[in-house]
Amino acid sequence: MHIAVLQMTSGIDPAANAAVLFDAVKQARAGGAQMLFTPEMSGLVDRDRERAAAHIVPQGSDPVLAAVRTAASMEHMWVALGSLAIQRPDGRWANRSFLIAPDGDIEATYDKIHMFDVELATGETWRESAAYVPGEQVVSRAVSGLGTLGLAICYDVRFPALFQVLGSRNCDVIAIPAAFTRPTGAAHWHLLQRARAVEASAFVVAAAQVGQHEDGRETYGHSLVIDPWGEVLLDMGGERAGLGFCDIDLDRIAEVRRQLPSLANRRPMPKANSA
Repeated sequence: MHIAVLQMTSGIDPAANAAVLFDAVKQARAGGAQMLFTPEMSGLVDRDRERAAAHIVPQGSDPVLAAVRTAASMEHMWVALGSLAIQRPDGRWANRSFLIAPDGDIEATYDKIHMFDVELATGETWRESAAYVPGEQVVSRAVSGLGTLGLAICYDVRFPALFQVLGSRNCDVIAIPAAFTRPTGAAHWHLLQRARAVEASAFVVAAAQVGQHEDGRETYGHSLVIDPWGEVLLDMGGERAGLGFCDIDLDRIAEVRRQLPSLANRRPMPKANSA
């Protein structure tokens, strides 16, 4: 499958972000792609939660989701919408990925399991769990022409157990959309993404936010496509937004799994002896 990867600098206006996404679907199709991958928080990047609250609505009312579904249907292509901030029925928020089919239907959703609660040496402090509820389900779905797609989001990449489950499901591709900070990105982004591809013997597609955002944050960029051997096929750099293209060759997965059958060789870990 020929895919497109969108690197964004999303802002505080969902309508403006929706316009970027709508155009990206059109440009992806014009470039011959059959599927588009977008970053985490494609519809809204705003660390001012009081201001953001006015734009965080239930899934059925979200205008960004509606725009992307319309574009997917018009262009008849798959879209892995990295994530949107969605209001749950209980009033709290979910950081939710969407898999949208070529007819515009929502094929799957995934709520980010691991919350980004950290204090960095740079002074940056993030408490995602103060507003968002962690997901409880591992999600994978079949995508025609692509194989089985596993869904993850950003900070999830640091937790191998999630990817062991996706590997056990024989996922062919894993989407890891992100809005990585610059310090953590420079230290760990490429390392972690390549590790997840190798341990799952799968392609990783990591569409990312990049640059200086309206709310004052900076993100690392470097949207990636990585093959099951850990080879970087696409790196979009850390300077600007844009659209990149890459081919997903499912024969490469079979080749790697024949040479290094780590999924088949995996064994349960023995229990630790008590002292």
